[in-house]
Amino acid sequence: MTNLKYTPEEPIAAIATALAPAALGIVRASGKQCIELLAKIFSRPKALLEAEGNTIVYGWLPEIDEVLVSVFRAPKSFTGEDMVEISCHGGVHVVQTVYNLLLNSGFRAAEKGEFTFRAYINGKADLTKAEAVREIIDSKTNESQSRAAGRLAGNLYETIDGVKKHIVDTLAAIEVEIEYPEDEETIADSFDASELKKAKSALSELRDSWKSEKIYQDGARVVLCGRTNAGKSSLFNALLKEDRAIVSDIEGTTRDFIESWIDFSGIPARLFDTAGLRETNDVIEAVGVERTRDLSEEADLILYLVDSKIGMNEEDKKFIEEHTNGKIPLILVWNKCDSVASATSGEVAISLPQAHISAKKGIGLGELSEAVKKTLSVAEKSERNSTGLGSERQKVAVEKALESVSHALALSEDYALDAVVQDLEDALDALGEVTGDVTPEDVLDSIFSHFCVGK
Repeated sequence: MTNLKYTPEEPIAAIATALAPAALGIVRASGKQCIELLAKIFSRPKALLEAEGNTIVYGWLPEIDEVLVSVFRAPKSFTGEDMVEISCHGGVHVVQTVYNLLLNSGFRAAEKGEFTFRAYINGKADLTKAEAVREIIDSKTNESQSRAAGRLAGNLYETIDGVKKHIVDTLAAIEVEIEYPEDEETIADSFDASELKKAKSALSELRDSWKSEKIYQDGARVVLCGRTNAGKSSLFNALLKEDRAIVSDIEGTTRDFIESWIDFSGIPARLFDTAGLRETNDVIEAVGVERTRDLSEEADLILYLVDSKIGMNEEDKKFIEEHTNGKIPLILVWNKCDSVASATSGEVAISLPQAHISAKKGIGLGELSEAVKKTLSVAEKSERNSTGLGSERQKVAVEKALESVSHALALSEDYALDAVVQDLEDALDALGEVTGDVTPEDVLDSIFSHFCVGK
């Protein structure tokens, strides 16, 4: 692992909790002799040295703090090595002092992701589970956390393993016929493509899962657009449940965009409140209008607000027609619906998704959130045991495997069994990259270097 700074088994330490005032702080350590090294500076060395795995020892780090030491014995630990976790009082100075004491007592500062890397190389986690750890840390909604938890529980690994079995079973059958052929007819009749078709179907589903999984991980860009006084800032505040944007009856109040993270029925999104669309001689407001148009071109979804009391004008219709070309989805949001019996779409195509709300009174916001979720083509509900890809790296590898399996199926029609074997071996190599059975060093470096220190 020349590209990595990690040295397996070397005692390492890191602060595992946020370095901020708190009730408790945790400093964790792992590696060969880590328990023995800590015992030298612990008030009860014998108790620590004799402690069984998965137990806690009370004591002191002299002149620093009263602590609890959680002891984990190899191989029954997160890293597969001996580990300790020191729970101390959560003052920033206290935690930092405990950590510095370990560094001065034979421990090395852990690199980013080094604990998880050790779990991987010691067979405690494959790459799909290792990446899921980072996904959980970075998750922005309960739904995105649940999806990552499924991968941490092993559902993606099990799916990949099932696909491998389909391929391996096919390979075994082909190689028997290659080694012990009876005649051409038996070779031609011996190839059963059913297992490969199952593998292709499973790989296709995995590849397609990345579209929604990426939204849950990275979040969608949702932009509020509409004429001045359509109620964009009111809706922005209502969705966030706080007064972030200035609301006024004066046209042109919002002159620049503001943004905030929000949860749309489990989908994390960056919500943008923008300047109202209108012709203006105000130089500053005109810049804001231009920025609104730029943001709408980069959006994953546009929520276009129309004042139900006023209805649409030609400017509304022109914007909607320009942005309903299939590239960027748009939901037509009829606002102030508490003031009218019902809003009508006018000349807007009926197929356009619509929602009827009152941002001021909070009416219809749940309906709008569900419309956002549906329009972004995300499944209605994700169970913990459902399977989806967790990274772009995994998607690329699955696509390579799918291409090889598809090519093998095409070749099998001409009974070119040697060529089929090569394709299937290539597919297994690609799937090995997903789980970490076959992984170049630069890929490992990229994966673990994006973890935080202490994980």
